[in-house]
Amino acid sequence: MGDAADGAAKISAGGVLQAVETLTTPSVEKVTTNCGRSVRSSMRPSIALCTTLASTMKAQSDNLEIHIDDMGGSGEPLLLIMGIGAQLVLWPDEFCVRLRDRGFRVIRFDNRDVGQSTYLSNAAAPDPRKTLARAALRRPIDAPYTLSHMARDARAVLDALKIDKAHIVGMSMGGMIAQTFCLEHEARALTLTSISSTPGCRRYALMAKPAAIRALLGPPPLTRDEAGARCTATFVAIGGKTHPTDVALLTQMGRTSFDRGSNPAGFARHLAAICASGSRRKHLPQLKLPTLVIHGSQDPLIPAPAGRATAALIPNSRLLELGDMGHDLPRPLWNVMADAISRLAEDARDARLK
Repeated sequence: MGDAADGAAKISAGGVLQAVETLTTPSVEKVTTNCGRSVRSSMRPSIALCTTLASTMKAQSDNLEIHIDDMGGSGEPLLLIMGIGAQLVLWPDEFCVRLRDRGFRVIRFDNRDVGQSTYLSNAAAPDPRKTLARAALRRPIDAPYTLSHMARDARAVLDALKIDKAHIVGMSMGGMIAQTFCLEHEARALTLTSISSTPGCRRYALMAKPAAIRALLGPPPLTRDEAGARCTATFVAIGGKTHPTDVALLTQMGRTSFDRGSNPAGFARHLAAICASGSRRKHLPQLKLPTLVIHGSQDPLIPAPAGRATAALIPNSRLLELGDMGHDLPRPLWNVMADAISRLAEDARDARLK
């Protein structure tokens, strides 16, 4: 791996730097402060998505409020953690229902700095271009918080719901948080499912396609219609090419996210948290949890070798590599993924009973 990998990294680092040259710095939405806690301003409406499906509440974590949607279900709890800058609504409702139909109590939440959770308005919002450039050049990243803090937010969600243990499922950055959660709070996890994610090694970030990076880091939308179009365009760029783009669903997700609250600075801080947290490569072999790794062969943002590496590092893990998936959750694969998560939980349950 040595010289060849280093050479590839240098070439790819140049690609990352080239990709970020044309990016604009996200604008920061104004927020007000209430008793030292950041809240959204009244400039944009705040609505609850799918109130017929979920009950909502707040968890307290590091003096922040974390917004929770508990979609119910009578089975073992399953906690869904979404990715960078993305709100809980990026877990499609119907996908969540399919998980619930397989016997899970399904819980989603907004990570800190997005959606209806607290915005850290008093913290610096590092320029994403500079963050990526510093990461590519192996320079220190000054981040207001790390993935460990975000994993503590997930633990606070379980605490608020009085849940002792849950199945932990994360996508993209959410997969990184899920891995961190299971490393640092393993006693609170039943299983780990890491989707479209990475063990944190720099080489996989440098393998991302420049077009995928540009799509993810474009200027923030200014209207709900623009947010719907931007969400669709982003997933056209980072998603797989096999299945038709679900324009209606993606447009709805983008508009709903805008209505619930837009915070571009949160995206910038999430990116800094990822880059500052480093690699989990040395620690993942210590995991004893039943683990499933799901990854798309067509993923242009976090390439499939990252998923294979994650599975190889975690003892006795399962790898489900889907040839018709990119960095997305295409509708035709919902049953495939839900079934795989369900089988993991069933096998783990059987193993505990032996």
